[in-house]
Amino acid sequence: MISKLQYISQGATPQEHLENIQRACASGAEWVQLRLKNLDDKTILETAKKAIEITAHFQTRLIINDHYKVAIEVKADGVHLGKTDACPAKVRKDLYSWQVIGGTANTLDDCKVLIDKKVDYIGLGPFRFTKTKDNLSPVLGEKGYLTILEELNTDVPVIAIGGITQNDVLDILITGVYGIAVSGEITRNFNSISKFKEIINGGPT
Repeated sequence: MISKLQYISQGATPQEHLENIQRACASGAEWVQLRLKNLDDKTILETAKKAIEITAHFQTRLIINDHYKVAIEVKADGVHLGKTDACPAKVRKDLYSWQVIGGTANTLDDCKVLIDKKVDYIGLGPFRFTKTKDNLSPVLGEKGYLTILEELNTDVPVIAIGGITQNDVLDILITGVYGIAVSGEITRNFNSISKFKEIINGGPT
């Protein structure tokens, strides 16, 4: 089951990522993606091992960004692959049967490629400008999601991502996306997780 609210980890150091994952889980996050950039494989593996201990305690699902071999080794719930990462179809052969694969998309064509490669969900964005990602693709906004989703007409869950705040959630969901991924807004205030869930589920949880 793909969560309708996904937290993407942030932090200046691996330890900060772990502390933020702990806070997210304690605040009710059901799905966390460990997103470490520009670090060596050993550091990413060691951090992932610590992250899975945290998420397992809270029964939160852990997704590893990019590093599918790490996801296999720590038995994470899945992997999220960027556009320049390994091919989802090839990665699928190496993963455990129960591990999910998500893929990043910025355009309609990106989405079609990922659907052909049988991903379990698509992270489509950015919704708006965000500082958490370098080399940002053109901003989609609500109209972008609406146009792409109408054309796609797919059962594959599409997750909106990129600078999303609580005030955006209802407008985004109206476009037909399955759920949202949030990084900065949650990291600034982990208590916002319950509010995000309330909005997404259409009432108090």
